[in-house]
Amino acid sequence: MKVKKCKELLGVFLKIGAFTFGGGYAMIPLIKREVAEGKKWLTEEEIFDIIAIAESTPGPLAVNCATFVGSRVAGFAGALAATLGVVLPSFLVILAVSGILLRIEELAVVRSAFLGIRAGVLVLIGNALISLAGQTRKDAFFYGILLPAFLAAFIFHVNTIIILIVCAAAGIVRGCLIKGKGGGI
Repeated sequence: MKVKKCKELLGVFLKIGAFTFGGGYAMIPLIKREVAEGKKWLTEEEIFDIIAIAESTPGPLAVNCATFVGSRVAGFAGALAATLGVVLPSFLVILAVSGILLRIEELAVVRSAFLGIRAGVLVLIGNALISLAGQTRKDAFFYGILLPAFLAAFIFHVNTIIILIVCAAAGIVRGCLIKGKGGGI
């Protein structure tokens, strides 16, 4: 049973890794569709929790997400299979293209292709942003940390790690206050 799950994880993340351009954020809609909607291994809420954790830990978002999903679905072997699946396509493409790219990067058709790819990547990242925003509970607390975090990042150029730590701390304090008042987290 575990071997079958690992093969499925490898296949799903090979597909995600091979057909998503633009990095981790561009992969979020595919991960959600394949893992939550298609295979039903995890719920959408669990996927968004994994994305939040993956974003808060060192390393590439896509690799972290694959590792966490694989671990939840089939333990260590699943984490290994999913991580290998998401990394292998990029590795092979980079290996194949690296020798050629230096010789062709100045060609007008190649520059135009990269311009088109950038536009597509922006759409994928926008899709991930909209999807994440739709799954987030929007209350006074959310907006109370969203605005200062946005200002800190984009106006004052505060390090994103500091912003994440402060936002997490605010969430923990909120959770403790709610729990202290007899509510659940």
